[in-house]
Amino acid sequence: MAQNYFDKGEFDKAATLFEEIVKKQSGNSFFVQKLAACYQQLEQFPKAEQLLTEKYNKYNLPVYLVELGYNFQLQKNQSKADNYYQRAFKEIEKNANYTYSIAQAFEQKTLLPWAYKSYEAGQKANPNMNFDYQMALLQGQMGNLDVMVVKLLDYAYSNPNAVVNVQNQLSYFLQEDTEGNFLASLKKDLLVRTQKNQDIFWNQFLSWLYIQQKEYSKAFIQEKAIYKRNPESFEDIIQLAQLCINDNDNETANSIFQFIIDNTSDEETILISNYYILKNQIEKAKPEEYPIIQQKLNSLLTQFGASPYALDLKLLSAQFYTFQLNQFPQSKAILDELLEKPLNIRQKAKVKMEYGDVLVYDEKFNQAIIYYAQIENDLPNDEMAHEATFKMAKTSFYKKDFDWAMKQAKEMKQASSLLIANDAVELFLLISDNAVEDSLKVALQDFSKAELLEYQNKPNEALKAFLQILEKHKGNSIEPGTLYRIARNYEKLGDYKNAVTYYQQILDLHKDSFYTDEALFFSAESYRKQLNDSEKAKSYYEKVVLEHPDSIYFTAARIQFRTLRGDKQAGI
Repeated sequence: MAQNYFDKGEFDKAATLFEEIVKKQSGNSFFVQKLAACYQQLEQFPKAEQLLTEKYNKYNLPVYLVELGYNFQLQKNQSKADNYYQRAFKEIEKNANYTYSIAQAFEQKTLLPWAYKSYEAGQKANPNMNFDYQMALLQGQMGNLDVMVVKLLDYAYSNPNAVVNVQNQLSYFLQEDTEGNFLASLKKDLLVRTQKNQDIFWNQFLSWLYIQQKEYSKAFIQEKAIYKRNPESFEDIIQLAQLCINDNDNETANSIFQFIIDNTSDEETILISNYYILKNQIEKAKPEEYPIIQQKLNSLLTQFGASPYALDLKLLSAQFYTFQLNQFPQSKAILDELLEKPLNIRQKAKVKMEYGDVLVYDEKFNQAIIYYAQIENDLPNDEMAHEATFKMAKTSFYKKDFDWAMKQAKEMKQASSLLIANDAVELFLLISDNAVEDSLKVALQDFSKAELLEYQNKPNEALKAFLQILEKHKGNSIEPGTLYRIARNYEKLGDYKNAVTYYQQILDLHKDSFYTDEALFFSAESYRKQLNDSEKAKSYYEKVVLEHPDSIYFTAARIQFRTLRGDKQAGI
């Protein structure tokens, strides 16, 4: 209660309660400091001085000297304040064990130079003590970022167990680095260290930094250098490839997997790499390329079909037969055969998920829901179960059971996966907003049919259906979602000029809609990658950064904006 009053600024009430606590726990410095802070906020400086002097005389804790000094500083009596600070400082010279508590007291009062001097004195008094980490962070807080970088990197190199802590702190400063100067300084220092010191530690650290910035191709260069010096495992390289896939950097992912194939004889690793290369090819392939992909799939299945690691490849084959070749019976045969095999619970869940997906394609909605529900029951609270639950909601939407779909989507709004949660919010808002406006749900029914066509990988038919919805329900709540899907299907068909036109309509007519950050980000991507207009791309990325800090596209937008702006780090 006392802390609650303190946090709300009701210091008189907080002081009354802290006084009672201090009577019962007289030697607890935390509560004494809190009570003194209450008195100071109430400008009752003599009471604070009396309290702190009494406690110092009784318990001889040097931290109270810092508190007394600060009490005088608040009264604009700096000479007396400095006198107490100096007395606290001298206590460290007598007993280095006081270093941390005194330095922390200074730091809490934002007396950073005094805190830094305290750590220096502690290490001098007892060379076995190490406060390099704390001193490095203080340098950063005092604005000496270059010094902080050097000290933190030195500390990480000397203390490998502290690397994660150091990287967490660097991540914090990177997030606050609006101009990119800190990133440039950190990259420069790491590059110098990789050149001067052949220890792979620095390649690993530089790879970590590139990954934070989603510069995966540069991270791959470092990972290759690490592997050439220590060719024991592809684990880190495979993890990097997975990150590339998650962020749709398929070009780098393919390069990584090809590198793995060229440098290993391990069957599982070769199979996984070929699987991802083929999966990426399928996602970008045009119908005329399907026969070549089918030939590759069949060749890999002939080579590795009997392998215990071939499950994902077989699931990819089932998916390809349905979504690209429209041959549902072949998919069903593959999946039925897999369900007969002695699989573990997660492997069975993967097969059932794929079975549910192809059943939705074939518009066998109730059967699909049964498979999704089995996953939900078999793996409660698992991310795969969350995905299955969301797919049940989407399937209910396709079968026009909108009330049930909205109920399921509402439950998934807090899913652990950001993408699932984002999609669940979109589905919930889509149904709830339009159900209020249209009690017969005519627009939603049309939208459901069009979105099913999109799901079935029929972009031409889906585009036609969404354009009809736009004409039929123009100005209604369904419009922003329809504009977004029209743009998305134009992208699938390679018509990026039309895509950005419809994204722009969202920005012009529905700037406060759920789809605004998507419209900005994907417009920027189209202008940068396909339409070769860097200035327009930069302006759209900037709007994501400045106006949508909570967007799931924020980090990617910030990186691209800085690169296009020509920040120092872009060329490193």
